[in-house]
Amino acid sequence: MKVRIKFTKTGSLKFIGHLDVMRYFQKAFRRAEVDVAYSKGFSPHQLLSFAAPLGIGLTSEGEYLDAEFESVLTSKEMLEKINEVMVDELHILEFKELDDDAENAMASVAGADYLVKIRDGYYKDHTFFEQLDSFAKKDCICILKKTKKSEKEVDIRPMIYKIEQRDDAIFMQLATGSVANLKPETVMMALCKECGMEYEPFGFLVHRLETYMQDPKEEGKLIPLGAVGHEIMEPKQDGKKEA
Repeated sequence: MKVRIKFTKTGSLKFIGHLDVMRYFQKAFRRAEVDVAYSKGFSPHQLLSFAAPLGIGLTSEGEYLDAEFESVLTSKEMLEKINEVMVDELHILEFKELDDDAENAMASVAGADYLVKIRDGYYKDHTFFEQLDSFAKKDCICILKKTKKSEKEVDIRPMIYKIEQRDDAIFMQLATGSVANLKPETVMMALCKECGMEYEPFGFLVHRLETYMQDPKEEGKLIPLGAVGHEIMEPKQDGKKEA
C-alpha cells in the first residue's frame, strides 16, 4: 500500500543533504521494525520517493515522502513507532494512506511556502520591507541566469505566487517542481537588486512552511501534498483490513 509521510527537518540537520536524509529514513524504518516494502531483484531497496528535496542550510516543517508498505498499524501507532527511533530535528507529522492510482509526491509538487528572515549581523539598514509592496506589484522581475555554456535573462515574476511581510520576515509562495522551480534565494537576490543592496548568500535564514500540489478538483488551486491521503484507522495488510 502507498503511504504519504509529512516530516520536519530542523536544527543542525539542515546541514545534511538529500541523500543523507534518504539513508536516515531507510535506517529509521529498519530500527522501528515497520513492514516497509522492498523492490525485487538482485539489489532490493526500500520503495521511497521524496517530494522536493530541500537545499542544504534550509529548515522545514513541510517535507514529504511516499513509501510503500506490506502492512501497517493505524496512523497514530505508526507515527509513535517511527518517531521513537527518530531525532527531534527529523520528526514525522503525518502518516496517511494514498489511493493506488495517486500520483507520486515528486511528480505532484507544484508550489511551496517559505519564510525568510534576515540573519543577525547582516543588512542592518536594509529597506526590504519598505520596497516589498512595489516589488510584488512589478509586471516583470528579470534576473540573469547562468548556465554552463551561456547566460540568459529570465522573468521570475510568473513563478512568484505571493510575497509579503509577516512580522519580521518575508513570506513567499513560489512555483516548485519539475515544470517550474524557483528558489527563495533567487527571489532575495532580485529583491536585493531592487533595493540597491549587495546579495549576501549567508545573510538569510530560509524555512519551508508547506509543499503543495495542484488541486485535482479545482484548476489553479494549490493544496498541501498531504491533503489527498487519509488517516489509517485500523491495521491493514496487503491493502485489506485485517479480520
